[in-house]
Amino acid sequence: MSGYQVEIISPQDKDDIINTIMAGIRYERKANIHGACVKLITDNSNFKEEWEDNFKFMNEDIRPHAKVFAVGNGGDLRVLYEPVSKTCIIKNCDYYGWIKSIALAVISDFFEEYHSIHRRYSVHGSAVDYNGHAIAIIGPPGTGKTTLTYGLLQNNDFNYISDDWFFTRLFRNANVIYSSEKNSYIREDIANVWESFSKELNKVKLDRQGRGIADVNTLFEGRSRESSTLKTVVLLERDKNHHPFIKLDIDEALNFIVDKDFCNPHQLIRNDRKFKMRKNFFKEVFSKQDVYLLNTIETPNASLNRIKDLATR
Repeated sequence: MSGYQVEIISPQDKDDIINTIMAGIRYERKANIHGACVKLITDNSNFKEEWEDNFKFMNEDIRPHAKVFAVGNGGDLRVLYEPVSKTCIIKNCDYYGWIKSIALAVISDFFEEYHSIHRRYSVHGSAVDYNGHAIAIIGPPGTGKTTLTYGLLQNNDFNYISDDWFFTRLFRNANVIYSSEKNSYIREDIANVWESFSKELNKVKLDRQGRGIADVNTLFEGRSRESSTLKTVVLLERDKNHHPFIKLDIDEALNFIVDKDFCNPHQLIRNDRKFKMRKNFFKEVFSKQDVYLLNTIETPNASLNRIKDLATR
């Protein structure tokens, strides 16, 4: 699936566009994303239902920190972002995965600008808990992040935190990560690799992209966690010319994540200031954790066993 381009617009442009689309709006729903309120405004009933299943509920009395409009008029896909009010307008998108990822990207922009004693950032990656410590898996699309995450979760010793995004709170002596979503927007084809999930996936209502919202407590038999202390970071690549598995120092890990554009295709604002902010965040994370580079050129089981070995050390 091809990507999208983000168009930065002014507050006046935002107001003018919203005035032209509000007549077709039928649904408004608020979500609690790591304590921040994000409001979805849409004319699409499927998006509304998936949003409700995907995210935690936010009380309607809470004013939104960010808004996401998702509307269709038969034209081309457009993603317009007004950063002052944290408002994103998505036109003619038929894929819920982008709606929820853009919502997470908007709130990520909010947290980058929100300053407190303990800073919070988001990471486009997955995380599992093992004995009270988290393993983060971060890689560019197509390197096997989701496959490895669900592979680990076949084991009762691992607990689900997130399979797509997570939030990180930086303390002086540790990094604590938090789940981003209530439930998982899972791919149907994950059962082709890990058959143990096929029974529960058969119960999931799938959209046109072959994906649907799965209840993680049912899928993983209650093994889900809201937060965990980060212990290990596994970066992913897929390159036949490289070693299958190596440990990285801070500079090597930082060079990798920068070269891969922070492994995040959903960055709404890209400028020198944001680049330095994100680079400094990962530098601080990598300075406190063991970081490994896993090259997923081996079989899924072989790659999986390498991560399991890290967990049990």
